[in-house]
Amino acid sequence: MLARHYRSFKHVLDEEGIIFSFSGYLSESILYSLGEALRQKMTLEETNVTTVKKVFSVFIEQSQNIIRYSADKVTGPDGANIELSSGMVTIGTQDGKFFIVCANMVRQEDVARLRGRLELLKGMGREQIKAYYKEQLREAPDENSRGATIGLIEIARRASEPIEFDFDPVDEHVSFFCLKVSI
Repeated sequence: MLARHYRSFKHVLDEEGIIFSFSGYLSESILYSLGEALRQKMTLEETNVTTVKKVFSVFIEQSQNIIRYSADKVTGPDGANIELSSGMVTIGTQDGKFFIVCANMVRQEDVARLRGRLELLKGMGREQIKAYYKEQLREAPDENSRGATIGLIEIARRASEPIEFDFDPVDEHVSFFCLKVSI
């Protein structure tokens, strides 16, 4: 029964075009290892170098957003410098393009600001995103942003289609956030 269940799960992933999927707690060192495996897999499949760079860059940005902003974190005991953030990252192919999906819990108080930033980017054309990026580089970062504004713009710059996103409220404290980027 166990093998059948996981074979069925793997079959669903294969049918959806998933070539890479991670769900669990992330850290910078785990991110590095996953990124290296992703890069090697795409290289073995002789993926265009420009596409590999874009997919890899979006993967890193999205994973760093999970590490920095996930509302589902575990930390070490007092004095231990350990913090792991929970989320998921999935990469696949669909209609001849790669897609990268990240998902994690976000605090309810952050949803409106994040939705606003994403709506703005989703409504922009390629040249508008490029100009906005240059403008934001000259601006002081938002308080508590830890680079998210520039990171989201970087993601939108590399996308070949408008970004897709959604929020699913879990309770009054958190929502499940999902961001999809096609390249």
